[in-house]
Amino acid sequence: MNSSPASNVVRRIKCDPIAAFIQLPERPLRVVSLVSGFTEAIHAMGLGDRLAGVSQYCARYAPVASIPVVGDYLRIDADKLREVRPDLVLMTSGVQLGLARKLAQAGVPVYVLHLPDSFGGIVENIRKLGALLGEMDAALELAERMSNEAAALRLSRPAVRPRVYAELWFGRHPRMAGGLSFVQDILELAGGVNILRGSAAGYMALNLPAVAAAKPEAVIVFSEEDDHPVDGAALLAERGWTGAWPHVRIESGIARGTNLIHDGPSMLETARWLRGELVAKGVMAAA
Repeated sequence: MNSSPASNVVRRIKCDPIAAFIQLPERPLRVVSLVSGFTEAIHAMGLGDRLAGVSQYCARYAPVASIPVVGDYLRIDADKLREVRPDLVLMTSGVQLGLARKLAQAGVPVYVLHLPDSFGGIVENIRKLGALLGEMDAALELAERMSNEAAALRLSRPAVRPRVYAELWFGRHPRMAGGLSFVQDILELAGGVNILRGSAAGYMALNLPAVAAAKPEAVIVFSEEDDHPVDGAALLAERGWTGAWPHVRIESGIARGTNLIHDGPSMLETARWLRGELVAKGVMAAA
């Protein structure tokens, strides 16, 4: 819970992604988070009582059922947002950027953090959240816990590591995860070696011949199974991926601790879950 006293100090902070300044209390007390990773991090810092509004996806990763839902990742209910009277609205760059600019132009106190392309970027965003909320101690403690946990995962990897391939939005706008993505770090924290780790890109268009040539020992596919169900076996058979390889298919979904594209603190839970799957399916030895 919050330990610092309330303050009437107002800061003027520049938000580079939207090229705008916002007026922000020293300790914002009515925060709207439209990014589930940020919502989860705020709860992990012990600051969940600051949340005045969330997106419809945040409940997957943090206990926010009693907090008003003011929109989703790309749409806002303007009336609900006005009702919760936010003194800070948190968004991210990428596809949310256009909406963030519109809200800022309408006078909403929006701050946009950059999409992370690594585990380090996720930790950096947590530090920035602490600065925005006026709670650096809590943010630094969470960042240290996550960094220590990641270090322990790296140190406990087996000597022989399987080659793995990760495909995102399996069956729907598919993308491959390259070296410039936090998915790369999840794969390697789990103990695998991303077959595309040498690619200087984050999320690349599907290249089936390249994947087939690399012959990964495990294929990890993420899909949004509730909204866009996929018959994984049929799709892989259509590709001709049912012969000598891949030996293993691991399915990632939207649930906390199994979501390959979630960038909150529970990404480390996902790494541990994926390690367990690789071991259980016989492509990697237990550490």
